Amino acid sequence: FGTIKNSAIKQVASGRFGVTPEYLCSAKEIQIKVAQGAKPGEGGQLPGHKVSPLIARLRHTKAGLTLISPPPHHDIYSIEDLAQLIFDLKQVNPEARVAVKLVSTIGVGTIAAGVAKAYADKIIISGGDGGTGAAPIGSIKFAGNPWELGLIEAHNSLKANNLRGQVELETDGGLKTGLDVVKAAIFGAESYAFGTGALTVIGCKILRVCHMNRCSVGIATQEETLREHYEGTVERVINYFTLLAEDVREILAYLGYRSLEEIVGRNDLFEVIDDTFATKFSFEKLLYKLDGTNTRQVPFNQPYDTNEYEKEILEEIMSAIKDPNNAIALEKNISNLNRSFGTRISGEIAKYYGDKGLPDRTITLNLTGTTGQSLGAFLINGMSIYINGAGNDYIGKGMSGGRIVITADKCGPNFSLGGNTCLYGATGGTLYVNGQVGERFCVRNSGAIAIVEGTGDHPCEYMTGGVVVILGKTGVNFGAGMTGGVAFVYDEAHNFFEDINQELVEPKRIDTEDMDIERYYLKKLLKDYHKETKSVKAKEILDNFRVEIRNFWMVRPKDMKGPLMMEEGE
Repeated sequence: FGTIKNSAIKQVASGRFGVTPEYLCSAKEIQIKVAQGAKPGEGGQLPGHKVSPLIARLRHTKAGLTLISPPPHHDIYSIEDLAQLIFDLKQVNPEARVAVKLVSTIGVGTIAAGVAKAYADKIIISGGDGGTGAAPIGSIKFAGNPWELGLIEAHNSLKANNLRGQVELETDGGLKTGLDVVKAAIFGAESYAFGTGALTVIGCKILRVCHMNRCSVGIATQEETLREHYEGTVERVINYFTLLAEDVREILAYLGYRSLEEIVGRNDLFEVIDDTFATKFSFEKLLYKLDGTNTRQVPFNQPYDTNEYEKEILEEIMSAIKDPNNAIALEKNISNLNRSFGTRISGEIAKYYGDKGLPDRTITLNLTGTTGQSLGAFLINGMSIYINGAGNDYIGKGMSGGRIVITADKCGPNFSLGGNTCLYGATGGTLYVNGQVGERFCVRNSGAIAIVEGTGDHPCEYMTGGVVVILGKTGVNFGAGMTGGVAFVYDEAHNFFEDINQELVEPKRIDTEDMDIERYYLKKLLKDYHKETKSVKAKEILDNFRVEIRNFWMVRPKDMKGPLMMEEGE
């Protein structure tokens, strides 16, 4: 980050690997990858043998650990959820444009209109002709539609809903030549992405062994002996795109135009050839043309919510950000109108200090009320948020540091103080909730420490790191796809065993002699949790710890061995 080697475009995919405040703040464009054209809706998996120390560091996990990306984004189950994620990203990095990558499919026009209404700045239509060799061969050959079909549908749908001027359209999926670019422009695209073509220029032979770590030309491998075979150069890539641009220019000249912008959306330039084979097809949808603008007319598709509340608080605490010796604590009221609270502040800190953030408790915010969605999303070191009230969905999403503590003055044993998908993709920090939370708790957690008093279904899915303590009921499908980290579950009702997905994890009791370290660590966490929340349940467990420890299960991946402290780096 911060050098010429930095990538201008940063992706936010379903696994959220390596998505931290610094990662997002270093981007000029943030791309939400809803799906890939070559394997729509399939998720992904990086085998452990390909997770080198470098990859592990970038993805905030451990070398040799298998990494599984969920098929869906677990914080996107509706267009409104997507709008919230876009809002989160625009808060952490207000200068970056946010793009949403969709696949070419029937009905993508309706989705594109929804994405534009969700305040995305760019929509990408991905065709099925591209794709990496790591995608299943069946998907590469048979999944996905041509980008032409999805692109013209999205373009016309945006025009029909008077939204075309709000967003930029991009396409990808096997583009290689100048003619491909010109066709894409005529169908409505303003920008064009290249993958396979650029890879072949630097030496890719399309051997389809990207997932096996044995790429003979040294591109898709971590083996040093194979990487020595790499012969790609910057000059090759420059030469390819220079010739591509010349090809585009020649075609434009033949058509009588000076720039690509002049032909964007001009599908009247197409003609159906007089051919017996062509007469068997209907080209009506490809040639259908609507009146209105064909290109983006505004630099940003700004949301209606300008987050003035947090901007005012940011001004109050800027002195502490610029000089961490000036620690500051504020008391404020908050309501569910205040979404993504703490995210704008975290982004500002990341611009100054990166993911290192500030010293512990440099900024303390004591809030009263029920917050909006995404409280503490992408929270960073140095920030502590205390809520007397309740949170909502997506608490601590993507947080890399800091502390969130949620309590309530009147809180019974079954009160819910947090919503769904809390700590999704978190890489660090601490979350204490003196109550229950919703479904999909700690999905893809890879470093945060969390204690709650009950969850909905699917907790700890795809988890790769961190520590989770649940002092109550968990719901079904616990630990599905969990390949790292550890969870402690208080099973007073003795029915937790029925809720575990034991494909990759195994539960163990921790009251045996060989579990001294685990018991000590759990007790240490509970003491800190009680200190912060004054939890009645935590106090009851601590007061009778020798007996209550028998009600705890420890859940770890089956292939994770050795003492807990070594595993978690404590």
